[in-house]
Amino acid sequence: MTSSPPAPARIRIGSAPDSWGVWFPDDPRQTGWERFLDEVAEAGYEWIELGPYGYLPTDPERLADETGKRGLRVSAGTVFTGLHHGPAVWDGTWEHVSRIAALTRATGARHLVVIPSFWRDDKTGAVLEDSVLTADQWRELARQTERLGREVGDRYGLRIVVHPHADTHIDTPENVARFLDATDPDLVSLCLDTGHYAYCGGDSVELIETYGERIGYLHLKQVDPAVLAEVREQRVPFGPAVARGVMCEPPRGVPALEPVLEAAGRLGTELFAIVEQDMYPCPPEQPLPIARRTRAYLRSCGLR
Repeated sequence: MTSSPPAPARIRIGSAPDSWGVWFPDDPRQTGWERFLDEVAEAGYEWIELGPYGYLPTDPERLADETGKRGLRVSAGTVFTGLHHGPAVWDGTWEHVSRIAALTRATGARHLVVIPSFWRDDKTGAVLEDSVLTADQWRELARQTERLGREVGDRYGLRIVVHPHADTHIDTPENVARFLDATDPDLVSLCLDTGHYAYCGGDSVELIETYGERIGYLHLKQVDPAVLAEVREQRVPFGPAVARGVMCEPPRGVPALEPVLEAAGRLGTELFAIVEQDMYPCPPEQPLPIARRTRAYLRSCGLR
């Protein structure tokens, strides 16, 4: 009888355009996509996310050629939704989702990261809507997210993983729990971003231990406690907070990633853990050295 592999062996490590300062399909302040692919491979990663649709090539054959020749594979695509607005936004949402889901499936990936819409603009800080949902909006958020999970699964064979995010309505531990309790586990899983959850006051280990069966994907990220205290006190929007350095290079911030990875390993399921250090905007020479150090740090945590 053979013993099972150690827990970290069930966790696949990757990185994302976000760790190269990429937030938008096209922005002159961002690293070019060829350089991103070259450097993410050079840093020692084998898995990547697609990032904002249109940043990497959207032709499946070209994308496969560009990633394949660098030894890279795709773990997930990412979509943005405002599903608390109900059926009125479904058609526009599906048009956006279906393009990205088709490309994601073509890469061989099996996950679609779903990010809720921001209640204030991540660049300007302008308030776009109330930061608190009504009871009716919570019901629509749950219903429409379940619908999205069903449609994406049936049509594209992908699993949606919803990403709690700062300056969205799925953010604090209370709101994350409310969302999970209101949605069907067979249709909706969670992408736990350790940095965003800490930013919003959450404990990632506690979340994993409480809702382990709902954790379908991980984003590894840390926050600088001193900068976080400052931006909270000043009510700084997320985008400007990132520009101040609120997200920092591990292991310099919180949460400690070793306990998070140990808790995730105890779930006994295969998980992707994708490094995301928000750095928009950043100089083009900044990401690669950080990516190398972060990859080495994760190896020291037992993640090969």
